[in-house]
Amino acid sequence: MALMVLDPEIEEKVKAQREASGLDRYDEVWEGVYMMAPLPNNEHTGIQQRLSTALQNAVGMDSDVYVSAGANVSDREDGWLDNYRIPDAVVVFPGGVARNCKTHWCGGPDFVAEVTSPGDRTRDKLDFYAGIGVRELSVIDRQPWQLELYRLDDGELKLVGRSTLSDPVVLMSAVVPTSFSLVAGKARPRIEVTHLDGVQRWLV
Repeated sequence: MALMVLDPEIEEKVKAQREASGLDRYDEVWEGVYMMAPLPNNEHTGIQQRLSTALQNAVGMDSDVYVSAGANVSDREDGWLDNYRIPDAVVVFPGGVARNCKTHWCGGPDFVAEVTSPGDRTRDKLDFYAGIGVRELSVIDRQPWQLELYRLDDGELKLVGRSTLSDPVVLMSAVVPTSFSLVAGKARPRIEVTHLDGVQRWLV
């Protein structure tokens, strides 16, 4: 259930409490609307960290490609706090549209990933990501488990394919030198990230 707070005093109090406790780490602002995202659980942050590590290894630990487990992404250099998102993984290649503004990236990273949580609005971010020029987006669903890959095409992020346990399609990235597929694991399904060299492989 969503909650809209119209009392400015309550709004400032809640935001101050979240900032003081660190709960605002994953909060976003969508065109001036403050969005309190569901707090990621341990599984969520584990996927985020392992995926970012796999991507960093795939592009090379000593490369000048920027890889991060989360980053502020906006459509503007100034006043960016009025409109930004925080994807779970970010990859920025030199010469792309994303500009490093120190506090945030203005313009779309080449690749971003989102790990969904119950009640979040991950797919509502697609238009924003497309509008700033994100070339590829990976969405990792956990209820039920599935992996989706979207690619920028004619100004829209369009679904390239979906990988599930019953249909573990291999999703080939056109941006990072990897493919992705959902495979069975002991405690939970895993994301198999395979380098294009066919040798390096990481389980997320």
